Amino acid sequence: MKRICVFCGSNLGNHPDYIKIARQLGETLAINRIELIYGGANVGLMRATAEEVLKNGGKATGVITHFLAQKHLTFPGLTELILVDTMHERKAKMAELADGFIALPGGYGTLEELFEILTSAQLGFHHKPVAIINIHGFYDFMKLQLQKMVDEKLLLAPHAGMAHFVNSPSEALEAMHNYTAPVVGKWIDDIRRDNGHDME
Repeated sequence: MKRICVFCGSNLGNHPDYIKIARQLGETLAINRIELIYGGANVGLMRATAEEVLKNGGKATGVITHFLAQKHLTFPGLTELILVDTMHERKAKMAELADGFIALPGGYGTLEELFEILTSAQLGFHHKPVAIINIHGFYDFMKLQLQKMVDEKLLLAPHAGMAHFVNSPSEALEAMHNYTAPVVGKWIDDIRRDNGHDME
């Protein structure tokens, strides 16, 4: 992988592990010569990740809306800054540029970006790997929710498995390197299941 998109918070959070893992991820990407693709902001965990990439000689490309740029939220010194008109364009551009995706702790925006990518993967629109760094148990409840969705027959197990929960940046890269997209599609599976064939 040459480029990885990172979804993470525009706040730092209230636990030192969050900023620690953001910096560790930035360093890991730079060392492995993987370009960072992210939302272009100069605040929170987003800034911490980009700062560490650049500090270690890596490349960081930000994608941000004109609206946010006008509020002086862009990170100075990025390798490249791409300005777009809407948040939809922002997400689409990041997805287009990236070979894979990593999520760190974050809020609504992080979860929106993460689940949009997972939904697109589920539908077969892309076959790029997704890793979720579950530092300090931040995503424990998400793991439980995904399992609940599988148990309730609202999500197929192979599609739940597209979200790789890991504990470190190195584990994330390993999981992404070894990733193989599910060979079964959402709608085909639904039809076969309705006919009495459980695809899980």
